[in-house]
Amino acid sequence: MTRRLPPSPTVKAFYDERTSSLQYVVSDPATNVCAIIDPVLDFDEKSGSIATRSADAILAHVTDSRLKVAWILDTHPHADHLSATHYLKERTGALTGIGARVVDVQKLWQVIYGWPELATDGSQWDRLFAPGNHFLIGSIEASVMFSPGHTLASVTYRVGDAAFIHDTLFMPDGGTARADFPGGSAKALWASIQAILALPDETRLFTGHDYQPGGREVRWESSVSLQKRTNAHVTGKDEAAFIAAREARDRLLPMPKLILHALQVNLQAGRLPAPAANGRRYLRFPLNALPDAAW
Repeated sequence: MTRRLPPSPTVKAFYDERTSSLQYVVSDPATNVCAIIDPVLDFDEKSGSIATRSADAILAHVTDSRLKVAWILDTHPHADHLSATHYLKERTGALTGIGARVVDVQKLWQVIYGWPELATDGSQWDRLFAPGNHFLIGSIEASVMFSPGHTLASVTYRVGDAAFIHDTLFMPDGGTARADFPGGSAKALWASIQAILALPDETRLFTGHDYQPGGREVRWESSVSLQKRTNAHVTGKDEAAFIAAREARDRLLPMPKLILHALQVNLQAGRLPAPAANGRRYLRFPLNALPDAAW
């Protein structure tokens, strides 16, 4: 019996050089309906300046391609860039979504920030996806896999023959994502990787970052087959060896430079702090909140 092939959406990647982040527009060619995944709000921590060049480039592509934005999706609350989810929602009217366990990340960071006003029910998004939930991008069915390890709330979005795997697997020469953020787990990351590698071999995998190992050009698309055969951190390892190597590596990694800036925005779906009495917006973050982090 011939296996029915899943539909193949069109995927357009946008690379943010400042944070080595990948943003995606995934669209249904039959209906021109699309979703935007993990959009970046530009932020210069040295001057405190916010800009929307990255998000506006996505909007320009949407306009030029005559796409209709149905969804703006976060794979997890990012620690290395500010999210443009709210900015894009205001301009498109699209629904926003994230994994349901974002509430656990909100509760964890509410304590770290000393931030009792933060709503920890996920209400900043229109939809909280549970594992196995399905939704439509045009005529293409999308589904949600729970992929914890990098964070408590990480999810993978499967859209036809494509899977957006965020910070779980990088390109094969880049290995895998770190698992030492508050709530992270190398053991959980291994299980999430195995679930992704159990997808059909031809599944197209789109990663959330590319750090250009060896100075090569930027890449973002691989496949299940390629990852199983060549991933630098996974191929040839069992669970125990992976966990030992991942934890040893993580102990040497400094925290992302924007983690304390970004999470107070990203835990609110990209909403900036409300203006103070003088009209300015202010970020606040705790000192010595991550005492075991490498410098």
